[in-house]
Amino acid sequence: MLKSKEIANALYEIDAIQIRPDRSFVWTSGIHSPIYCDNRLTMSYPKVRKQIAQQFTSLIEQMDEKPDVIAGCATAGIPHAAWLADYLDLPMVYVRSKPKGHGKQNQIEGKIEKGDKVIVIEDLISTGGSSIDSALVLQEAGAEVLSVLAIFSYGLKKADKQFKDANIPFTTITNFDILASALVDNNEISEVEKVDLLKWRDELGNN
Repeated sequence: MLKSKEIANALYEIDAIQIRPDRSFVWTSGIHSPIYCDNRLTMSYPKVRKQIAQQFTSLIEQMDEKPDVIAGCATAGIPHAAWLADYLDLPMVYVRSKPKGHGKQNQIEGKIEKGDKVIVIEDLISTGGSSIDSALVLQEAGAEVLSVLAIFSYGLKKADKQFKDANIPFTTITNFDILASALVDNNEISEVEKVDLLKWRDELGNN
C-alpha cells in the first residue's frame, strides 16, 4: 500500500522539503518559490531511505510488467536506484546527463541489453526534462522503459505534457498537493496558505 502522506511528512521532517509561504526561496531560474526540495538529504536518514525503497517497490508491484533492470538518473536518482535494486535483487545502471568525456565515452554506466525492461528512478520531477532525457538514452540503447518513478513531484502541467509527448509513463510516491494537505493537517500552514501554495504551482505550471 502506497504511503504518500507518510513520505511527504518524513521529507518535511528531515528538511528535504522546506516551505516558506512568503516565497522567499529563489531558484536558479530566478523564480521566487515557496518550496525548496533537496531529496539528497534522504541519504543521511536510513529509516527514510528504506521507506522510499519500500514505496518504490509497492509501485512496481502494481505494474503489469516487471523490470529486469533499475536505472538511476545522475546524480540524485543514483543512490535510490542502488537501494531499490539491492532490495529487489536486480541489476542496476545509471544514466549520465551527457556522455563521459574520456575512455569509452559512456552515457549509460553498467550493463544494459537490448530488450531489457527498465524502471528509471529520479528523486524529483519538476518539468520532467532530465528524467525523460535519461529514458530516451535507455531507449536508444534498445531498452524498454516501463516507467519513470520519482520520490516527489511539483505536479506541474508542463511535466504531464512532456511525459505524454514522449510516451513515457511516470509516477511519484508523493507530490505537492499531498504535502500541502499534510501540512494543514499538522497545523504547519493554514488552509489559506495551502490555497496560495497551490495557486502558485498552477500559475507556474501554465508558464
